This record gives sequence, C-alpha cells and structure tokens, in this order.
Amino acid sequence: MNAPEETGPPASRAADARVIAGIDIGGTKISAVLVDDAGSVRARGVVPAPARDGGAAMADAAAGLVRELCRTHDLVPAAAGVGAAGVIDQADGIVVAASATFAGWSGFPLADELSARLDVPVWVENDVNAFLLGELRWGAARGESDVLGIMLGTGVGGAIALGGVVHHGVHGAAGEIGHTPGFGDLACTCGQTGHLETLASGTSIARRYREATGSGASAPEIAERARAGERAALAVFADAARATTLAASTAASLLDLDLVVVGGGVHEAWDLLEPVIAETLRTDAPVSGFPLRIVRAEIAVDAVARGAAALAAARCAEPALATA
Repeated sequence: MNAPEETGPPASRAADARVIAGIDIGGTKISAVLVDDAGSVRARGVVPAPARDGGAAMADAAAGLVRELCRTHDLVPAAAGVGAAGVIDQADGIVVAASATFAGWSGFPLADELSARLDVPVWVENDVNAFLLGELRWGAARGESDVLGIMLGTGVGGAIALGGVVHHGVHGAAGEIGHTPGFGDLACTCGQTGHLETLASGTSIARRYREATGSGASAPEIAERARAGERAALAVFADAARATTLAASTAASLLDLDLVVVGGGVHEAWDLLEPVIAETLRTDAPVSGFPLRIVRAEIAVDAVARGAAALAAARCAEPALATA
C-alpha cells in the first residue's frame, strides 16, 4: 500500500475522531479517503485491485485499506460509501453486471460484504456516478444541475445528473455512454462491437497504438510520444477525443444539458484531447444550438472516493436523500 497521506494538521487528529470512508474500487487499483464532517480529507491511500481474484478478494483489499488508514491516523469510521465499477443495484448494494475485467464481480453483495468487514453501514454506487457526485459537490460541476460525467480510464463510463441529482434510470444503468454503438467494428469488453470504449479508453488507446506500430507502450507513454509529434500516437488520441465528443454531443442533445465533465486517467492527456474536442464541437454540436461545454474534471484523483463519502454522509444524515 502507498504510504497513507495526511492532509490535515497533526493537532486535528483526535484519537476518537469519527470519519466517513469513501472507497473507489476500479479495475487496477482501490483507493480510499477518510473525510470529516466538514468534508476535509483527513487521510488517503491506495492498493492494487485484485480484480481477477473475485469479489471477496476485492472486498478484503478495500476493507484492509480503510482499516489501515484508520489505524495509522487514529480515526474511527462511522460509515462508508463505495464507488464501484459495473452496474449497481443501489438499494441493496449488489453489483448487477460488470465487464470481463472483473472476475466474480457480477452478483456480488458488496455492501453487505464490506459492512461485515468494517462493522459500519455501507452504501454502494456506480463509480462514475460517484465521480460525478464528487464533481458536483467539490469540482468542475459546482453550482450546476444538469451535467454529464464521463470517465476515460481502463474502460469508459458515464453518469448523468438532472436537477442536481444523479439519475439512475429504470435498471440503474443510466449514463453508460461507454457502450454507445456506432464507432467502428472493434470488439468491446462487453462482447459487442463498435462501442465508444473501443476508441476512447486507456486500454483501447494502447491496443490500437500497438496494432499500428507494434509497440507495447502504455497510454501515458503514448501521450508523451504524441506530444513529441509522432503521427500514430497523435492519431489514437485524436480518435479518442473525436469519438468522446460525438457521444457527448448526442447525449447532450437528448437530455438538453450544456456541461460535460471528463475525468479518468486518459484525461491527464487533456492537452491532446482538448483541441480535437473543440474542433469536433464546431462541426457536430448539439442540435439545440446552445454551446456545449466539455471541461476537464477538477478533482479527478479523489472524485470517486470523495463522491462516495458524500453519498454515505448524506445517507447517515437523512436516508431519504442521496441519489434518486
């Protein structure tokens, strides 16, 4: 585990201080923050995600990280919120469906399993919904009500806020923009073809670059090559930016919203994405004619975990609140 990072002054760490844990469970890592009543992050840490080892192993890793942070900082968790990859049954905290990246994840009762390990109430939300909650409260979507959130990471995820509340849809799967079809004929992780994720995720950027050049470079390495002017590297990022913008413009037209917040690991290459996003918006803007803003997330490093903590804090304060 990375050394837990202390963000508050030592004098503020009372031995009996109670905090809310926010946990971000992704395909490659699990991160957590401990947040106090004022919303300040008191500690944070990260461990690798044993995504291939099944749901129980993921729950063990997440609970172990929270316990270690609490032990190191003399803090006591009062509750926990989780942003987890996949389609989530928010009422029961069960992972309904997930990509092939995760073994034994679909059907896993994550809320109950984590609650048993941490001995606190636990609420689970889709990771991208949690990301958007974090941006709505502390980040680029502060003060906004209708927002589309997109995370470009191992896969591509999406979330929708309407009237300031995250919208889940009939089956809890609203916002799954990564599986928008119509983007070619490459195989997607879900088993179908031509989805946005096949062009815009970090995984697909690396795969398409490897197919073009034979190089096994990672997405961050490819970004550096693009900045140096390499044509193949520039092309895969341009394709990712253009496809993301087209999908966002379609969603904005359907929902009549004017703000899209983009996070995830790929957004670290914003300098490569933004010019293509701007050019694509000039040719393929929403049909309403109102300008669509596509902006970089402000707190992407902690947004999922902090958003999950905000959800848990809201549930503790008023169970009827949280997301609709």
